Amino acid sequence: MEQRVSLITLGVADLARATQFYRRLGWTPSPRFEGADVAFFQAGGMIVALWGREALAADAGLPADASGDAPSSRIALAYNARSRDDVDAVIVAAGQAGGRVVNPAKNTDWGGYVGYFADPDGHLWEVAWNPGFSLLADGSVRLPD
Repeated sequence: MEQRVSLITLGVADLARATQFYRRLGWTPSPRFEGADVAFFQAGGMIVALWGREALAADAGLPADASGDAPSSRIALAYNARSRDDVDAVIVAAGQAGGRVVNPAKNTDWGGYVGYFADPDGHLWEVAWNPGFSLLADGSVRLPD
């Protein structure tokens, strides 16, 4: 696993309210995803995403109301892999390193391949191969135009 973060996904209670908040801060959401159930913001060489908390929990295979030491659906760090095989390798490596495989990698309805693990403290990581996001040689990720 390369040492980088590709995305930070914030699980939000109200997507419209959260998107407006970031707009008021001067952030510009990607127009390509206007009207979708997610908002993406290019943030330097990475992406910040806003997604409904329940949708994030369901995608990760977690209960929406996790508490205590359980992984939480309020935030997920994401690592964009260079291939489907890389997704599987990172998920396996995370489990072998002492993390917990939360949701094994699988194909998505948007054409990608995604799995989740939690570190020993329950911090949630999404590992994804996304054919729609450009992953540059330096590891930075770019939203499509």
